[in-house]
Amino acid sequence: MLTKRLRRISRAGGDYHPQFVGDDPDARRLAARVLGVFQGHVGEPRRALDDALERLERDAEGFKLVRGFTKLVERETRFETRAPLPPERVRRRVFEAAETVGVASADERTRALADAADALGTDTQSLEASLYADRESAQVIASVDTDLTPEQLCARYDFALAAAALLDATTVRLRASDPAALVSAVKREGLLYEIVETDTTESVDGDSEATRSTREVVVTGPDALFRRTRRYGVAFANLLRTVARTATRWELTATVDDRGTDRTLQLSDADVPVPDAPTGEPAFDSGVEASFAARFRALDLDWTLVREPEPLVVDPAAAAADPEAATDPETDDTDRPTEAVDAPRVAIPDFAFDYDHADFRLFFEVMGFWTPAYVEKKLAQLRGLEDVALLVAVDESLGVGEDVAATGSDVIGYDGTVRVKNVVDVLREYESGLAAAATANLPAELSPDADSVTVDDLATEYGVPVDALDDVRFPEHERVGDTLVRPAVLERVAADLSVGDSFESASQRLAAAGIDDASAALSRLGYRVAWEGLGGGALEKL
Repeated sequence: MLTKRLRRISRAGGDYHPQFVGDDPDARRLAARVLGVFQGHVGEPRRALDDALERLERDAEGFKLVRGFTKLVERETRFETRAPLPPERVRRRVFEAAETVGVASADERTRALADAADALGTDTQSLEASLYADRESAQVIASVDTDLTPEQLCARYDFALAAAALLDATTVRLRASDPAALVSAVKREGLLYEIVETDTTESVDGDSEATRSTREVVVTGPDALFRRTRRYGVAFANLLRTVARTATRWELTATVDDRGTDRTLQLSDADVPVPDAPTGEPAFDSGVEASFAARFRALDLDWTLVREPEPLVVDPAAAAADPEAATDPETDDTDRPTEAVDAPRVAIPDFAFDYDHADFRLFFEVMGFWTPAYVEKKLAQLRGLEDVALLVAVDESLGVGEDVAATGSDVIGYDGTVRVKNVVDVLREYESGLAAAATANLPAELSPDADSVTVDDLATEYGVPVDALDDVRFPEHERVGDTLVRPAVLERVAADLSVGDSFESASQRLAAAGIDDASAALSRLGYRVAWEGLGGGALEKL
């Protein structure tokens, strides 16, 4: 699924239309170029891949399409840290040597590196090659594990775009050729639903085996009971894949909360064929993890939950309190011969939380009830993790909360289920520090280069929360809804509008000027819309 920022949506006619690429030959050529860039950079550092993709974005007319293709191919790409020595250990030794030497010149830096190399029994060339080799930009593209054709990548893009379009859905109405499977899928997603039944069915294209029931499954979020919310957006997006895989024929009509405006999205199996290869996440190890993930993803937070993130290297020396404990308990083979204490090991946390407004990841491990040996191995793993922000949820029946805290990890207890509130409280503490650091250097006045730019995009560019821009002045732009626009642009648009123009044509002119919030812009220009039933509306003066 794509992120909200990568969605390409048309609002022509007041509805909500994903801009699918379909059989567009230009899109296929662009997909082929993206695949070629990835495959052509195997064995090279990630920074070289990123530079090539940036050049491709500049050459292409639609940068969102390039980034959408990129995101999908990245899922099939394996990145590795390649270094003669563990980078975390190298950094620790280098920083200790630098503190002893007191680095203030190039010669002192060279001496500090030489001292650290001697302490590690290596040379300075291997030391420098390892120092920052685990940074994302330095990681090496090990392989691109996909045989996708450009046509298949376009099909996968269309499906991901359709799923992303549902992120802000508040109500979804579904009809499918297999209503029983559809209801089961809705139940698995934990959504509220009701079934509207009729007594007849209708054949599809004269095919009696592809009969679509006229029964309709209406799926709603908790706003039906309490208040308007977008919390079930992710669940709706996951539902699309389940529906598409369980029914040969299906139709979907969704009400989408588009920045406070309800719009209609209509999709069917004819619009988004199911991609050839599944892209779902791994199965959960326990019901505790599955329950937590479902409840966390129902929240509207500035954190993205990642299932089974990248492996973390365990420092054998730090884990030496129990030499055998560095082995991953999930994959331990008791018949395997004992290896050297210094043999490298990895730990794979259950989850990670990525902060939307900064390059920060908090790993999350759910430590359930197991044998004492398992607990000791887990503790050894935690002792061996370096330079990692980690939150551990510990089953209170284990009685090892203090031992886990002693490893330097954040700890919360749980009994039966992990309380989302306890996790959110920890995230809020990190969020406060990250937001303060991000906004500390934000200038009091900004002048974006673009004639029009959304506040969301500007916040992303500066790596700050959207509300951090509330106190910033924009002397060259005026804020219209969620968009910053130069007054000259507004004047040009105003000169092109007049009383009696249709709302659809006015929206298209505003969109061409980079203004998505047509209602706010028309109000600013002194117009309102006189609606004429289902036939649309026309502009009139306020």
